Amino acid sequence: MANPGHLLTDWRPEDPAFWSQSGKSIATRNLWISVPNLLLAFSVWMVWSMVVAKLKLVGFKFTTEQLFWLTALPALSGATLRIFYSFLVPIVGGRLWTTVSTLSLLIPAIGIGVAVQNPHTSYWVFVALALACGLGGGNFASSMSNISFFYPKAEKGNALAINAGFGNLGVSVMQFLVPVVVTLGAFAPVVGAPQIAVEKGVESQIWLQNAGFVWVPFVLAAAAMAWLGMSDIASARASFSEQSVVFKRKHNWVICWLYLGTFGSFIGFSAAFPLLMKTLFPGVQAMQLVFLGPLVGAASRALTGWVSDRYGGQNVTHWVFIALAVGVLSVLHSTGSFGSEASFSLFFASFMWLFFWTGVGNASTFQMIPAIVRADMPRLMPTGAPAAILRAAEMESAAIVGFSSAIGAFGGFFIPMAFGNSMKATGGPATALLVFLAFYLSCVALNWAVYGRRTSLLNAPQRTANAEASA
Repeated sequence: MANPGHLLTDWRPEDPAFWSQSGKSIATRNLWISVPNLLLAFSVWMVWSMVVAKLKLVGFKFTTEQLFWLTALPALSGATLRIFYSFLVPIVGGRLWTTVSTLSLLIPAIGIGVAVQNPHTSYWVFVALALACGLGGGNFASSMSNISFFYPKAEKGNALAINAGFGNLGVSVMQFLVPVVVTLGAFAPVVGAPQIAVEKGVESQIWLQNAGFVWVPFVLAAAAMAWLGMSDIASARASFSEQSVVFKRKHNWVICWLYLGTFGSFIGFSAAFPLLMKTLFPGVQAMQLVFLGPLVGAASRALTGWVSDRYGGQNVTHWVFIALAVGVLSVLHSTGSFGSEASFSLFFASFMWLFFWTGVGNASTFQMIPAIVRADMPRLMPTGAPAAILRAAEMESAAIVGFSSAIGAFGGFFIPMAFGNSMKATGGPATALLVFLAFYLSCVALNWAVYGRRTSLLNAPQRTANAEASA
């Protein structure tokens, strides 16, 4: 039986009796405490995209290129931190690290609240705050690694999809909440005086500092929940040297490329969409709708994990990248790249399509990871005992989940920068979109060559059956 305390010394999720008797309830508790912590991490990570879109309105004299840089920097720091966060849960424990990493969100939240109140704040202070927002981005790698240890293979894909999907929802929650709270002066004596925002010659009062301060009480509450309610799995402990074996695995790097295409697109489009829409269609008042994109992407990730469990992540991923390529062509058409009139309605609908398929692809690529590792582990450990093979597969799966999430997050940097550079060089986003199109087509080819063919690791019935028997 599992220890009822915070440290689980006996954890056997693949044992049906253990799972039904106590394992499932413990795993479920940890999952649903993880979700709000991850949701807040995404909210703080991406809050900069909304703050940046309003800086000029309250008197900050930054160029469009500088603003795109500020939009991109949280993704750069978040992706870099994920590389380190990927390996921390087996070293220090999921409960402690979830608590500490959630509390770290107070740094950018409070920093933003203070800095935006002074229009003379240096651009480099904003650069530092943008990088600090990346603390939220790093949390995803450790959160997903942690939850992967709690579930059996048959339920792992759906559990990771729920954790990630509702976590991704933090972007949409933020993009919906921030435009509301910055108009509220109810807490003005505590958070500071309003700024005068000037848009199209019309003045209004806003409290831009609320975009940062609003997260503080929620961060404190979520961190307390993690410390009081989460568990550590004793058998999940591993050193960095044990986990670093994944750097030698071919499949780790293939998954990184594919996840850069799915999650990199989700987080990159989430960061760039508000500023891109405001730049391309300045006459359209639709900023209150930007939350719908991340909402669609997060919901499709959370709700479609079962599709990959049923039909195979490699098969779903194939169609995801074809759909993303179609979406890019539609965005090109909507911006007048093919000689047609620019259309905001088609532009908006095309991005909703892209967000939907990034969510499906996020779930499908992560569903593939444990299946790939388990299928390949008997080849890597031909003389290993079944228990040793199973432990190695669990450890490597968690490490690949975390590390690939780090590589994927760099899309949040490259996509806004690609749009910014394209706009600067040509006056439009077409060059960036054509690069994205070529990348998606490369993902179609790579996924088919390694995982989609009938003779691939995941589609060869006998090899898969043998792997299952060994594990």
